[in-house]
Amino acid sequence: MLFFDRGLLSMGNILFLSGVTTTIGPRRTYKFFKRNGKGTAAFMSGVALVFVGWPFFGMLVEGYGFLVLFSSFFPTVLLFLKRLPVVGTFLSLPGVKNVVTSLVGKTQTLPV
Repeated sequence: MLFFDRGLLSMGNILFLSGVTTTIGPRRTYKFFKRNGKGTAAFMSGVALVFVGWPFFGMLVEGYGFLVLFSSFFPTVLLFLKRLPVVGTFLSLPGVKNVVTSLVGKTQTLPV
């Protein structure tokens, strides 16, 4: 019932954007969103759709924008997940391992 509540989604969008700004700073946030215009346009359009009152379509557009914006970070997340006990075992299964390897690429170390 509250999954697509307009007010809660709007507050979540505001908190997400303010959290990113607080974490990496205003200048880097601006650079991050400026470097990928397609993802930024989709994400901000989704935020606007949620504010206007179309939360379902807004979430769809936001999800696409999120995937485009953070697609370069997904290999790092997969490498981290491969090191977790239960999740790493699942990601090492024969069928799943081929997909994970194709997503991660040749990089096998975390950037930190």
